[in-house]
Amino acid sequence: MSVQPYAKTQSRVVFALLIINKAGGLIYHRDFAEGLNKLSTNDYLVLAGTFHGVHAITTRLNPLHNSRPPSLGPTERPEAPSGIEVLETENFRMQCFSTLTGTKFLLFTEPLQPNVDGIIVKIYELYIDYVMKNPFYQLDMPIRCEGWERRLQKWNFVPVT
Repeated sequence: MSVQPYAKTQSRVVFALLIINKAGGLIYHRDFAEGLNKLSTNDYLVLAGTFHGVHAITTRLNPLHNSRPPSLGPTERPEAPSGIEVLETENFRMQCFSTLTGTKFLLFTEPLQPNVDGIIVKIYELYIDYVMKNPFYQLDMPIRCEGWERRLQKWNFVPVT
């Protein structure tokens, strides 16, 4: 996904959101701002699958430690490996938020967008409230929830010019 140059006077902006299920399938994508090259549905599917594979590989790319792992109590879990979290170019920044269930939220923003972590966590909270609590939504299927769409629309990611 490439971003066309934009005017330096423009406010910071969120370009796009992708949600990938635990199997690597694209279950949601939405463009929020002009400036992105238009991708086909197939391109979005390839992007989701490719990122899922790269993320899976990077969870195993960690330095080896000679020390023994600390012993955990019966209710404690080891920290999960994180994989790739940020990809930054001169034109955009891609931030990944992974849930414990393996769902990944990819947020494409301007490189200097502040508080991307906070934005993506808020999107995750909206996902929980309007998608996961929807009795008609089936897990890992494409998201088609009107309440979710309305709430995302209320979050003005696109700057007022």
